[in-house]
Amino acid sequence: MAKKQFKAESKRLLDLMINSIYTNKEIFLREIISNASDAIDKLCYLSLTDDQVGLNRDDFRIDIIVDKDARTVTVRDNGIGMTAQEAENNLGVIAKSGSLSFKDETGRDKLEGEDLSIIGQFGVGFYSAFMVADEVTVLTRKYGEEKGAKWVSKGADGYTVSEYEKDSVGTDVIMHIKEDTEDEIYGSYLEVWKLKALVKKYSDYVRWPIKMDVEHQERYLTGEKYDDGSPKYEYKSVTENETVNSMVPIWQRSKNDVTDEECIEYYKEKNRGRKDPCALIRINAEGTVSYKAMLFIPGEENERAFVGDNKGGITLYSNGVMIMEKCDKLVHDYFEFVKGIVDSPDLSLNISREILQHDRQLKVIGQNLEKKIKGELEKMMKDDREKYAEFFKNFGIHLKCGVCDEYGRYKDFLRDLLIFYTSEDRQVTLKEYVENMPESQKVIYYATSDSVKHAMSLPQCTEVKKRGFELLYLTSAIDEMVLECLGEQDGKMFCNVITDDLGFDTDEDKKAAEERDIENREFLDFVKEAVGEDVSKVKFSNKLGDMPCALTSEGGMTLEMEKYFRRGPSEEMRKLRANRVLELNAEHNAVKVLLDAYDNDKDKAEKLSKVMFTLASMMAGLEIEDPAQFVSLVGEMF
Repeated sequence: MAKKQFKAESKRLLDLMINSIYTNKEIFLREIISNASDAIDKLCYLSLTDDQVGLNRDDFRIDIIVDKDARTVTVRDNGIGMTAQEAENNLGVIAKSGSLSFKDETGRDKLEGEDLSIIGQFGVGFYSAFMVADEVTVLTRKYGEEKGAKWVSKGADGYTVSEYEKDSVGTDVIMHIKEDTEDEIYGSYLEVWKLKALVKKYSDYVRWPIKMDVEHQERYLTGEKYDDGSPKYEYKSVTENETVNSMVPIWQRSKNDVTDEECIEYYKEKNRGRKDPCALIRINAEGTVSYKAMLFIPGEENERAFVGDNKGGITLYSNGVMIMEKCDKLVHDYFEFVKGIVDSPDLSLNISREILQHDRQLKVIGQNLEKKIKGELEKMMKDDREKYAEFFKNFGIHLKCGVCDEYGRYKDFLRDLLIFYTSEDRQVTLKEYVENMPESQKVIYYATSDSVKHAMSLPQCTEVKKRGFELLYLTSAIDEMVLECLGEQDGKMFCNVITDDLGFDTDEDKKAAEERDIENREFLDFVKEAVGEDVSKVKFSNKLGDMPCALTSEGGMTLEMEKYFRRGPSEEMRKLRANRVLELNAEHNAVKVLLDAYDNDKDKAEKLSKVMFTLASMMAGLEIEDPAQFVSLVGEMF
C-alpha cells in the first residue's frame, strides 16, 4: 500500500500545529470528542428525515477505550462516518472541514427546532492527537455504505488509506500514545482517572453520553466472622461501563427545570464556597449573538483571589465545550469578581479553538452582561442595603479602581454603585448625599483618614458638623483619586475639609486672617525653621475647633496619598512626600503659650514648636520616626 504525502502547506501546518498552535497537550481529547460529537450530530440530523437510520436519539454514544498493554486510547462514535474518499479528503488535507461542508450543504442550522450546532468547523482539531500519539489510526464506515476505510498516519511523513471491513457505522480514532520522556509523562493519558478528569474539564457538557469502563472496589460478605461476632468483608474490583459526562449543563436548562437553589449548590460545589452567592443572574439571550449565561456575585471575598492563577474571569463555552476557563475579555476588571458561565454557539474561534478569532461577538455579549450585573447590584442596593454594604466591603475596591481606570472612562457607568461612610453613621451613594443636602450647602464635604473613627476626630470636621452639614469619610487609599476622577456630582463640587477653603469665611474674615499672618510673619517663620524640612509652611487657621494644631498639605498630593505611597513597592515611591502645612489655632491656650515663649524664651519656643508639629503629625495618622526623641523632648518641658 503506497504511502501518500500531505500537501506541502499541510505538512508545514501539521508541524506548526503539533508544536505551536496548541498550548496545552491535554486538549487533544477535547478535540477528538468534539469531532465524534459532530459525527453523531450529522447522523441524528439525517434521522429526522430518513427512517432507515435505525437509531433513536438515546442510541447515540461516544466510547473511550483504554488498552494499556497496546498503549492505545480509542475514541469511538456511532455517528455518520466517512467513505475512503472522504477520509482522504478530510484527513489528508489539513483544515478541510467535513463539518463545515455539511452545514453548507444543508443550508440551515435548525430543522423543526432541532439544534444542529456543529462544533468542528475548522478541520484541524483531529491533528491535535499527534501531540500525544506517535501513530493515529482511523477506522470508519459511512452511513449507507457497505465498506469502510482505514486511515493511518505517523505524522508529517504521510498517511495511507485503504478499504476496511467495519461491522457498524461510525468512526474509531485509535491513538498510540508516545513513550514517556524526561519532559512529559505521556503514559498518564492511559490512566482512566486522567481521561475522566479531562472529560469532566473540557467535554462534560457534550450532548451525547461519553462512556468508559471504570473500575470500582466493591465490598462483599465472606460468610466468616471476627472474634467479636461482626461479619467479615472483603473487596473485589468490579468494572462498569459508566457515562462520565453530565451532557446537559445546568445553565442550558430552563428556569422551570432548575431552581435557584440548585444553581447556588452548583456554584458552591464548583467554587468551594462556604457562603451562598449574594446574587444569581440567569440569562437566555437570542438575537445577533445568542448565548446563555449563569452568573454569580460571590458572598465572600477570597483573600487569594485575583492573584496569579487565581485571577478572575468567566468561563466561556461554545456548544457545551469549554473554550476558555477564565475569559478576561467578557467583562472589564471592575466586574472581575463575577463568576459563572457563558455559553454561545455564535463565537468565531481560531483553528485551535483556544483563542477567539474575532472579539465582536464577545463585545456584544460583554456589554449585555455588564448591564445585567449593574442592574442586579442596583436592585440589591435598593431592596437590601445591608447585603449591598457587605458586597461593597468585599468588592467595592474593584468598582473604585474601575472609576479611575483609563482616565475615568467608566466613571459614569459606575458612580451610582459607589457608597461612602458619612458623619451621620451611615453609608450613602453620592446621589443620595446630594439629595439630602440643605439648600444652604453648596459643596460636598469630605475628610480623608485611615478609619471612620479617626476621621470623626479630625479637628477640621468640627466647623462643618456645627453647621449641620454631613461629611463623607474616605477611608480607602484610592478614595481621593475616585472623587478626583468623578469631578462632581449633580453639579456639586467636592471639598476636602482638610486642605480646601470651607467657604464659611467672609471677605472680612479672610482679610483679617491675612493681616494676622503678616503681623505674625516672624513668629510663623521661626516655627517653620524650628521644625525644619518636615513642613513647607506654617500658618494660623480658623477651622481647628478646640484643637491647638493640625497638619495639612498643599498641592496635588495629600497626606493620605503620602501614606499610600509610603507603602509602595519601590524606594522612589516611598520617598514621595506631600507639601506639609502646620496649622495653628491662635485662640488655643497651647499656641498662646508658644507665642509667649517666642517673646521671652526662644530655646523653649523651639522645643514647643517641635512638640506642636509631632502632635499634629500624630493626629494626622503619620508615623513618628523617633518616638524616644519626642518623649525626651516632652520631658524637658517639665
